[in-house]
Amino acid sequence: MSSKEVKSELKSAREAIKNKEFKEALKHCKAVLKLEKNNYNAWVFIGVAASELEQPDQAQTAYRKAAELEPEQLLAWQGLANLYEKTEQVDFKSELPQVYQKLIQLYESSDKTKCYEAIQKLSDIYHAQKNYLQVAKLWQRLIQLKEGEAVEKVEVLGLLRRMSLLLSDSVEEQDNETQQHLIAALEKAMALTDGVPGEEHQKLSADYIRCLSKLSHEEAKMKEACESMSSLYSSHTFPLEVMCTHYLNTGVLGEDAGRWFDRLSELDPGSGLGHLGVGIRALEEGKCEDAVKSLAQGLKKMRSCTVGWHRLAQAQLRMHRYSDCAASCLQGLSGAGQEAVRPKLLRLRLEALVGSGEKRAGEQALETLTQLPDAENDPVLVALKGRVYLQTDQVDQALQVSSELLASNPDLPQGLALRGLAQLAQDQHQLAEQSFLQAVSQRPDCGEYYFLLGRLYWDMGEETRKDRSKAHTHLLKAAKLDPYLGCVFRYLGHYYREVARDQGRARGCYKKAFEMDAGDVESGAASVDLSMEQGDMDTALAVLQSVIEKATPGSAKWAWMRRGLYHLKVGQHPQAVSDLQATLRADPQDWVCWECLGEAYLHRRSFSAALKAFARALQLQPSSIYSLYQTAAIKQTLGKFKEAAAEYSQIVSREDYVPALKGLGECLLSLSKGLMEDYRDGGAIDLIQKAILHLFKAVQLRPDLSCLWKILGDVCTTVSAVSLKRAHVLVPGPLAGLQPADQNHPLDQAQTLRVGERCYGRALKLMAEAPSLWYDLGLNYHQQARLLCSTQGEEKDPSSLSLLLEKAQQCVKKAVMLDSGNHSYWNALGVVAMSKGLENFALAQHCFIKSIQVESSNVVAWTNLGVLYLKKDNIELSHEAFKIAQSLEPLYVRCWIGQALIAERVGSYDTMDLFRHTTELGTHTEGVKGYAYWVCATLLDKTNRDTELYRYNIVQMNAVSAAHVSLSKYTERIQTDPDAFIMLGYLNERLQLKTQALQAYQRAVELLQTPSCEEKLAFALGSYGRALCATGQWEDAVRVYSSTPLEELQDLAGLALAYCRAGLTPDSIKAYERALASASSEKDKAYVLTSLALLQHRLGHSDAAKTLLFKCSMLKEPIPESLLCLCALGLVQGDATLAGAALNELLKQGRATGGAVEDRCLLTCALLALQGNYSAVQREASRAVHSNPGDPSLWALLSRLVPQYYPRKAKGGAMAGHVACLSSMTQGKRALLYSGVNQLACGRHSGEDPSRNPLKTLQKAVLLCPDDPAAWAGLMAACHTENATCALSGSAPGRRGLEQILMGVVSEKVRCVEEGDRPLAQALEGWVLQQAVTGLTLRGELDQAETLCSQVLTVSPEQPAVLLLLRQVQCERLLLASAGTALPAALPDAVLEQLSSAVLANHTSVAAWHWLAEVYRSQGLLVQAVVAYRQSLQLASQLGLLSAQVASLLRLALLALGPCMAGVPGSDWKDLVMEATAEVLKLGPSPVAILIQALLQFSTKMAARETRRLLERVVYNPSRSSPHTVLRVARWYLLRHLHAKDDLELMDTLLDQARACGDRRLQEFHTLLTTSSSNSC
Repeated sequence: MSSKEVKSELKSAREAIKNKEFKEALKHCKAVLKLEKNNYNAWVFIGVAASELEQPDQAQTAYRKAAELEPEQLLAWQGLANLYEKTEQVDFKSELPQVYQKLIQLYESSDKTKCYEAIQKLSDIYHAQKNYLQVAKLWQRLIQLKEGEAVEKVEVLGLLRRMSLLLSDSVEEQDNETQQHLIAALEKAMALTDGVPGEEHQKLSADYIRCLSKLSHEEAKMKEACESMSSLYSSHTFPLEVMCTHYLNTGVLGEDAGRWFDRLSELDPGSGLGHLGVGIRALEEGKCEDAVKSLAQGLKKMRSCTVGWHRLAQAQLRMHRYSDCAASCLQGLSGAGQEAVRPKLLRLRLEALVGSGEKRAGEQALETLTQLPDAENDPVLVALKGRVYLQTDQVDQALQVSSELLASNPDLPQGLALRGLAQLAQDQHQLAEQSFLQAVSQRPDCGEYYFLLGRLYWDMGEETRKDRSKAHTHLLKAAKLDPYLGCVFRYLGHYYREVARDQGRARGCYKKAFEMDAGDVESGAASVDLSMEQGDMDTALAVLQSVIEKATPGSAKWAWMRRGLYHLKVGQHPQAVSDLQATLRADPQDWVCWECLGEAYLHRRSFSAALKAFARALQLQPSSIYSLYQTAAIKQTLGKFKEAAAEYSQIVSREDYVPALKGLGECLLSLSKGLMEDYRDGGAIDLIQKAILHLFKAVQLRPDLSCLWKILGDVCTTVSAVSLKRAHVLVPGPLAGLQPADQNHPLDQAQTLRVGERCYGRALKLMAEAPSLWYDLGLNYHQQARLLCSTQGEEKDPSSLSLLLEKAQQCVKKAVMLDSGNHSYWNALGVVAMSKGLENFALAQHCFIKSIQVESSNVVAWTNLGVLYLKKDNIELSHEAFKIAQSLEPLYVRCWIGQALIAERVGSYDTMDLFRHTTELGTHTEGVKGYAYWVCATLLDKTNRDTELYRYNIVQMNAVSAAHVSLSKYTERIQTDPDAFIMLGYLNERLQLKTQALQAYQRAVELLQTPSCEEKLAFALGSYGRALCATGQWEDAVRVYSSTPLEELQDLAGLALAYCRAGLTPDSIKAYERALASASSEKDKAYVLTSLALLQHRLGHSDAAKTLLFKCSMLKEPIPESLLCLCALGLVQGDATLAGAALNELLKQGRATGGAVEDRCLLTCALLALQGNYSAVQREASRAVHSNPGDPSLWALLSRLVPQYYPRKAKGGAMAGHVACLSSMTQGKRALLYSGVNQLACGRHSGEDPSRNPLKTLQKAVLLCPDDPAAWAGLMAACHTENATCALSGSAPGRRGLEQILMGVVSEKVRCVEEGDRPLAQALEGWVLQQAVTGLTLRGELDQAETLCSQVLTVSPEQPAVLLLLRQVQCERLLLASAGTALPAALPDAVLEQLSSAVLANHTSVAAWHWLAEVYRSQGLLVQAVVAYRQSLQLASQLGLLSAQVASLLRLALLALGPCMAGVPGSDWKDLVMEATAEVLKLGPSPVAILIQALLQFSTKMAARETRRLLERVVYNPSRSSPHTVLRVARWYLLRHLHAKDDLELMDTLLDQARACGDRRLQEFHTLLTTSSSNSC
């Protein structure tokens, strides 16, 4: 191929590359290379195509080949550059600089622009590689090229600036040659800059100086440049800052440096560098305070200046501000400053931590020591290490360090001081003194050593303290040598305050110490305390204010405390509270501060907060009497007298603290008054006696305090309010004026009042002009007069009474004379003037009016004025006075009593309501007795029972209970009022409190044993006899009734009842006959005749009883009770006609109320049961419940009747029992049993519902009625049901072995049953025995069952039911013995005869006949079994047991179904099945009977339509009572029928219903049928 072809292929390759057909281009290039192996363009095109095809290695090889062929050609080198630029391979990047070098060489002569670009790219590569020298050389070459082109100066200047910017940031990392290139560039740029001085020149100068500042060897050039720039630009601080920074870092601070710092401060007063320089110069001059101030100000703006922090730490250490110094060191160490300063900062921090003396700082110091290089070889650092050991209480290690240090450096003062401090820590004062003296001798210029020596002398005792040459001299020397050592001035303050007694100097020293060290709490507190002692409160408060303003939260406790106490002292309680709270934030465990805070709260009247504060103080300091006393005092103020008394008692038990004794007496007095208001006199007297003893102890300790005598007099006078019977107090002999003096003497009410009189007299001797004492003494005399008037009766001494009243009047007059503006004194004078014996009504009226004039809202005076007018029969004025009193204080009970008395006098209907209101407001004797009287009078009036007034006053207002409570309190205090006791007895009877009624009537009889009270006595005796009858004391009742005149019908009736209950029936009949003769009304005669009829029936004279009852019913006013008795008599005798007639007459008397509703319902149900209409029994009870849904007794009755007469409604019966439980607790106890029995009847168990099942219900019943044998029997049945359920489900029974235990419990409860209920209880006991034997038999424990029956027969052989149980167990044993054989063993005829005889002996047991029939069936004697079932059916019909009839018929039907299913020929068994099931369906719906009919049809005509109809009737129309087993059996047979008919649609319907009901067995059976059918096919 010729060159023409090469050109053609190259052209084609170029076109392919242009069209991005790189593979095609490669083909053309390869074709060229075949012709011309070294063709430059072909290799270049291959490089381009390979590069675009992302084949970098092939591209590199091609470019390299082309460059080797023609090194001076650009295309290959450009291709390599492009390839290396876009490819990230490391080897490519490393070769890129060489490529750029070649390109620069080639471009330099051909294309300057591209040459510059290549230089720029190569410079970036070298800069990234930190090859700064090559960067500098490249830029020098570029600048030379530009200068060679004679470009403008501006462009060159720009290149120089770019070069300097590129290299300036890394000047420290560059070598000297590169740095010189940079300096030269900057100098050249400054030289080329026009307009000097100018902005551009200023920037270049700053860059030039900044560069030189980074080069330590160019210091001279930097100073020259800074001088030049400073002279040119005098207003700019940059050169000054650079020079100041230089001097600061080098630490050379001579005059030249000072000149630069001064110029900077003048030019920029806020400059941080300037402040740092000033501070460092001040530090070198010894002006530590100025240094700290300037350095701190400078470091605010230059926080990263390590040198500044170092200098600041130095200044703070010199001033002994150790915590500040340590913090400054930490701040300096945290910065990225000079490494040379770091050891210095660590050393300073170590010294600061050691100087602080804190244990926590010592631990930090040990850590700092580990960071210091070569610390073990520096003696000073070793000494500091020993000081650290002392700080952390490691004295032995400190001694060891000092010994080793002094062994190598015997004259080292730090070692000597360390040894002295260690010896001081071991209390070796003499040795410490020697060590400190040696240290002082080695360093006589060290103030610290003089301080240690002076402090040692101060601590050595009183003698060295007073020796001026020791403590005082050395402390003064230390203060001169180190004026910043604040602790020196603190000890000097101690010396001047305690030894020299110079408070002024001491205050100055303390002040100076505190100014030097704001953390010196002791100095600050002492300074403030001395200022306050000297009366300079402003200075003290100013110091406290300054400390508090600077303090952080939780600090400066002493300042907050002192300012809080100051505010508390001057009465600024809110401020005191705030300050003391701040104190506690600093130290929550300071119990003294808690006490002060409590005091502040108390003065602020914040009692709850004060209580909490004192409680906290007491918690922190349990021995604090003050906290406990204040707590008790606050509770006393708040009316919590019981708690206060308990805390006062704690104080008194520790010591005889008079304020506590006084407070305890006051609290006990207040508690006793509270009990008196509640009429609890016994408890009040006990408290009064304790108060007297404690107050007497107080007056023994402080007889000069009149307040103690006054309180003691109040306590003694309070006895006047209690009853005479209770008012017996033990009083100490000296106080009572009796011997022996060391014993307590019992005093009655009068004697105790006289003791109170003497106490008031003693108080008046101490304070003769105290009006309150005269007032109290007058009231005491008045109470004595009242007591004398109430106790002497007819034999009272008028002179003694007049004398006491005169004394009372004179004392109260004296009080009025001393304080005529006190309304209470005027009121008391009026009360005394009204007293019986004075009766100066004019004076009383004047005093009451005067009291009202003094205090217009004086409710007591208005009430007393109303009483005065009422006593004078001025009703209108009395009413007005009481009305005003009511308007002033509606809760004041006495004014309401006055209004009630007025209403009673005028005959108002509101009387009873007013008296009731008085009992609601409070207990007062007049109000209580008045209300009780009106309640009893209303109750005795039987004509008003249906009135609205009766329903409101008695029923709605719960009057009986309210009057009973109030009257009980009344009789507790006033025990001489027979009328009150009679009323109380009557109210107790109404509340069924029989014993309390008996006691009240007995007390009334005792009080009425006087000739003048015969009528009341007769009434009380009759009531007493009635109460004795109610409590079962029949003989005593006969005796009491016999002591009455026996003229009243109620007395005769009561006597007759007592005779009857006492067993004296003939005497009772005679008494009733006398009562019949004295009966005046037809109704009374009816009641007496009914009672006589009951007695005749008891004697067995049924005809006589019936005659009397007929006679009673013939009266004009027949009573329901006689008809009830007549109906019951008919039921007992089985005379349904008589019972029905009586019941009809009873129902004609109108709608019943109360308990009569239940009685009528019960009689009606009994009559229906007697007539055999069992379903009507349930309907009648349900009708009664529907008519009276709020009567729980009817719900309970319904629940009781359902399981006996209509068990298919047992679920409803269970719900009825539940409603009764919710409605009434009384009915609920028995209804729980009924509900449990209903649940048993409907087949519930815990497997269905774990929460509502018979076991749970009957357990509750047993818990509520543990003495009811029926509840225990029900529980036994529930346990049996649970065991049977477990057996059916295949799980183990969980309640084994309970039969005999529960049977024993039932037998025990039966023995405690009353005589009237004994027959039913014994029947229950027999049932329990049968249940126990059944349970044992079912579990296979036949031996135990036989033993149990034998034991019962041994005790009571005449029990046919037990004998039957025994025979059943024995029969079961015989049957089980042959269970393993192929055929059941035939029982001998003799055995069958015995079994038949046992059943015949229990002629009323349906279950016995059922059992006998089953025995016959097991023996194959089906005819005999049929006879037995017919016997059971006949017996059930005779007994009227519906459920037993149904059971007998169903059993008979099942018995007959067996032969039918077995295919026995003949129609007798089929007829028997149909007959039995038809009878069942006549009695009621029965799914079992229908199922039996369906099975009979299935056995005869399985495919018949009638078969499907009967089965579908059971399956698809189930009733709620349909058992699940019946439904499943019906589904099973229906599936067989449908399968035989091959009715797939109906089978699917049946299976869907089975799935919905969870009948898995049917689904499995269907699978089996389907499988068998497919196999047969």
